[in-house]
Amino acid sequence: MPVSFASSYRAPFFLRNGHAQTIFPVLFRPRPEVEQRRERLDLPDDFIDLDLTPADPFAPFRGVVVISHGLEGNSRRRYVQGMASALAATGWDVVARNFRGCGGETNRQPHMYHSGETEDLHATVQFCLARGYRRIALVGFSMGGNQTLKYLGENPNRVPPEVMGAAAFSVPCDLVGAAAVLDRPANRIYMEYFLRSLRVKMREKADLFPGRFDLTGLDAMRTFAEFDERFTAPLHGFASAMDYWTRSGCLPVLHAIRVPTLLVNACDDPFLSQGCFPESEAARNPALHLEMPRDGGHVGFVTLNGGNRYWSEARAADFLGALGTEQAGH
Repeated sequence: MPVSFASSYRAPFFLRNGHAQTIFPVLFRPRPEVEQRRERLDLPDDFIDLDLTPADPFAPFRGVVVISHGLEGNSRRRYVQGMASALAATGWDVVARNFRGCGGETNRQPHMYHSGETEDLHATVQFCLARGYRRIALVGFSMGGNQTLKYLGENPNRVPPEVMGAAAFSVPCDLVGAAAVLDRPANRIYMEYFLRSLRVKMREKADLFPGRFDLTGLDAMRTFAEFDERFTAPLHGFASAMDYWTRSGCLPVLHAIRVPTLLVNACDDPFLSQGCFPESEAARNPALHLEMPRDGGHVGFVTLNGGNRYWSEARAADFLGALGTEQAGH
């Protein structure tokens, strides 16, 4: 598909800065109004919690969208709720999944989730199929976007034919490069934000599994390299943090994606390295549409309007809606 720097997104004049775009929604966006009903999906070894939103009964019914949040997020973050609201208004039921341990209750196993984990997304797709949906779309943000794209590309034959498209925003396709970018002093505030939440989770795990975790120096950790080397990598079967990042990024499998997929990464995203803008992969894959707006930050794309609807939400609704308008049911 075409690689496009042209975009319909126009940032408010005072938010033409990647950091401002990234921070503004967290601090100032009103919470979108959306119905969410919690349902637990039991897995062979654990569980994940899903938040379900029904489609607007007055809109033509399109199917169901599975939304995947970002690192240390959850299905009730404003960006997830905003996307759920926008998609429901255009006729999609929505299943917003919480990664293991992110739904408000610690998961049962020592391991949790990581950037390259795709089994729980596949299980959520199977959940939708079991409910009778025959048109399924995927939307992911940041880490959830990486999982979504990796799921579609790592084993395309496993992806059910009912999965008809995807949209992903602010995706660290190149995890090695993104980790290095986040280590920069200018990004210290974001790193501490993530690590503060991850430290809490590791202490909870240590309480649940006495003697399983060495928390020495946890409070002094300042980078993903330190945290992933000590915890994420060994917990999930990787030899090191570098091995984890190398094997978990979606970049090597983007060429194999078969369903129409929109990837939107802003040029001013403070989290992303140059490798997170996969122009050559998109140019070679007719299913992958890469859009690179000048502004937008990380999971930003702020639009100031009376409806509290951000550009990314309208863009996803338009892209997924254009994939087919025939009636679908469940």
